[in-house]
Amino acid sequence: MYEYKRRIGFSECDVNKTFTVTALIDAFQDCSTFQSEDLGVGFDALTKRHVVWVINYWELNITRLPKLCEYVTVGTYPYDFKGCFGYRNFYLKDESGELIVKANSMWTLIDTVTFKPSKAPQFIRDAYEMEPKLDMEYNSRKVAIPTGDDVTEIKRDPIHIQLHHLDSNHHVNNGQYVKLAMTAAGEDANISSLRIDYRKQAVLNDIISPVVYKKDNRCVVALYGEDGSIFSVAEFSEI
Repeated sequence: MYEYKRRIGFSECDVNKTFTVTALIDAFQDCSTFQSEDLGVGFDALTKRHVVWVINYWELNITRLPKLCEYVTVGTYPYDFKGCFGYRNFYLKDESGELIVKANSMWTLIDTVTFKPSKAPQFIRDAYEMEPKLDMEYNSRKVAIPTGDDVTEIKRDPIHIQLHHLDSNHHVNNGQYVKLAMTAAGEDANISSLRIDYRKQAVLNDIISPVVYKKDNRCVVALYGEDGSIFSVAEFSEI
């Protein structure tokens, strides 16, 4: 288990001075990065062996999001390896120690030479101590797009991928997909759950076209490429 304490900053908050979901995912990413770097299996170690972890799926259960200047604890740990897949929980605690966000994630180890999935080598498996899975909801990693005559479909303006969307892997960072989907949906502080299914990596100069689907109490945002392929599908539920 790895934890670090931090304070919610102004630049991470929305108009209501509430920590945003995208800032939350950034904090989770930082936490897993800190753990991997401290254990000697971070970016440099993986680069030498021509492998990289790529996100497949996020699922967040949110009781509440913290406010500006609150002190919180961000935590994470892996709970399983299966072939090329790694499974990791994340959580956010408030100052009293109460769990206010729980998250599940699924990652694939990719060979950067062949661009194919690679089984996690023993040195990675040996570095981490597996912990029991968090007590939370675990849904299928595939987020379905609603269908039927009662679905409201809203097409948003296309987005041109620029340098600020990319991370050190030269792909759109996984938090950016969430930000684009949430902007398209018009949701943020009232979200109680989020699931996002990553299907294809976007790169510099790609054009992404968001489409919002609403049915009953579901809001799903699919990010499409110019060829009709899907980069990601996100589902939001409100408090």
